[in-house]
Amino acid sequence: MDMSQYLGVFIDEAREHLQNLNDKLMELEDRAEDSELMNSIFRSAHTLKGSSGQMGFGNMMELTHKMENVFDALRHRQIQVSSAIIDTVFETLDLLEAMIDRIEQGEDDSVDVSETAAKLQRIAGGSDGGGKKSSKPAVSRREQDQAGASLSHLEKTAARVRLTDYEQAVIGQALEQKLNVFDVSVTLRQDCMMKAVRALMVSNALEELGTIIKSIPSTQEIEQEAFDRQIIFVIATEKGASDVRSSVLHVSELEDVEVQAAASELDERKKGDKETAREKQAGSFSKGGERGDQVQKPKKPKRRVAAAKTIRVSLDRLDRLMNLFEEMIIDRSRLERIASSSDDFALKEAVDAMSRISGQLQETVLNLRMETVEQVFNRFPRMVRQLSKELGKKVNLVISGAETELDRTVLDEIGDPLMHMIRNSMDHGIEQPDVRRKLGKNPTGTLNMRAYHSGNHVFIEIEDDGAGINREKVLAKAVDKGIVSAEGAGGLSDKEVYHLLFASGFSTADKISDISGRGVGLDVVESKINALSGTVTVDSSPGQGTKFTIKLPLTLSIITAMLIQSGDEVYAIPITSIEETALRRQVQVRSVHRQNVITYRDKVVPLVDLRDFLKIPGKTSEPVHSEDAGSGSIVIARHGNQCFGIEAEQLIGYQDIVIKPLGNYLKRVKGFSGATILGDGRVVLILDCQSMIKV
Repeated sequence: MDMSQYLGVFIDEAREHLQNLNDKLMELEDRAEDSELMNSIFRSAHTLKGSSGQMGFGNMMELTHKMENVFDALRHRQIQVSSAIIDTVFETLDLLEAMIDRIEQGEDDSVDVSETAAKLQRIAGGSDGGGKKSSKPAVSRREQDQAGASLSHLEKTAARVRLTDYEQAVIGQALEQKLNVFDVSVTLRQDCMMKAVRALMVSNALEELGTIIKSIPSTQEIEQEAFDRQIIFVIATEKGASDVRSSVLHVSELEDVEVQAAASELDERKKGDKETAREKQAGSFSKGGERGDQVQKPKKPKRRVAAAKTIRVSLDRLDRLMNLFEEMIIDRSRLERIASSSDDFALKEAVDAMSRISGQLQETVLNLRMETVEQVFNRFPRMVRQLSKELGKKVNLVISGAETELDRTVLDEIGDPLMHMIRNSMDHGIEQPDVRRKLGKNPTGTLNMRAYHSGNHVFIEIEDDGAGINREKVLAKAVDKGIVSAEGAGGLSDKEVYHLLFASGFSTADKISDISGRGVGLDVVESKINALSGTVTVDSSPGQGTKFTIKLPLTLSIITAMLIQSGDEVYAIPITSIEETALRRQVQVRSVHRQNVITYRDKVVPLVDLRDFLKIPGKTSEPVHSEDAGSGSIVIARHGNQCFGIEAEQLIGYQDIVIKPLGNYLKRVKGFSGATILGDGRVVLILDCQSMIKV
């Protein structure tokens, strides 16, 4: 069977399972006794093993199978969670990710996994990895004896599926806690194309409801399609038979689903002390099939929330949809222009209605490209864990606002800048545990990573509670590297000093390491963020900590801009770059060292005349030495911490514009970030405030 048509889905789902395993393993280190968490980890590994086997990737299936054995031993308390085990599993996940990358590039899954596979095998056997064998047997003899009282009700099921003593003990404990035990018989359709996949989907559906105690055929036989059309599952659950059947029927290509009670109600027990004693001795039953020392009352069934229906869509299709919508925005502007100059009331009414609808459509289309920053944030807990070990520091990463949404284009680019800032905070910011203890701080440092919306921007903050930035050390390094002069260093504000960290080649590290000290990092951060039309700032309090703040636009495709005219040309300035506007005659313009400047908010800022800056044909520039010389307007633009004025003859107004990238040749021209097309067909260049202020 040609499985290539399912390759894209397999790769997407495999990456999701790998990410889930990465996330859950970080939690497992702190919640080793959480059986529900352990079961979730096991299910991801189990599903990944089955799907890779079904797709014919034997190397991946074998490695995942050995990893699954480790998880199985952990959830049955045959070994205990340890840092060494977690490290080995992370090593396994790295190998699996390398395999996925190779498969995505059209290659096979042939990666050398022998060393890691051997480690996993030793761990699963309890002989390596730092995990101690549990002193608690999987099922005690006492538990089996107590469960025997209810086994008389299981004769039919036992005969049919040949239950082992262990499985009978588990069922007995489930019945003790008044859970339902069902015999679920599923028959696949004769024309079912992927029997193993359908069987695994049924298995996953049942695991969402409770615990699968037994399956016939076995899981391995299902994965190898070594069965005809019928699969039998024995499941313990809080749900009723109708709920179980309904959940299974959601899987397609099934011919029949039969759900029967595997046992009748337990006989009434004798009252009194004998009953109480038996209840105290009986083991507890959890979803993972684990036993405890005390009886736990079954939890009330959770309310089932209807799952949102989703569909996987290629990003290329969304890009084509966005391109078509951008063309519609341009035509909408043209219609609005025609309607404004017409006396036809019906035309104006129709254009207004279309503008409202297209505005709602615009929001919907842009939301299609929005994804949560969680997928970027999720990669850092593991990195922080590894860096903590390398640096000998204790660091607690606290993530908030992971549900904040950002355009996919922006999201793909911010991973590296965030990584550099986290490494910087951990290496330079947070102190060693003994130093923190002497300072009266918690030996474990805290690194906060948060995201939130504000207006049309998303803010991402990385804040540590470390030593803060040493102003004098930064200044000394900056002077030594010639970034600032010794004379000018003393007049810099704290914010200006902190911003020196983003200078190219700047580093305060005393020695070079794999983590920092190579003179690269924060300069790359600012360059990358600026390329996304964003800004990055840093604040610090000595002894208290440091906070990096990234400000990013929600989207880079369709923006609101102000159209301005200078000479015979029209230009666009993104609204996010504009602080305010003023009439030219209301502003005092002076010349300092052959540079026109104005006073803005008690600060002297440079003034750029577009006619001179861009050599625009048309009217010549008027003298600026007079206080009220010239008509026109001035736009105060900001980039980062710097402000400057842009002098134009006329402010045309605000308009939604579609950003079109410049060609490779025009990219060399300073001062422009892109172009747009107006409703009348004119091409308008978009001013790049970042490059203008640096010229």
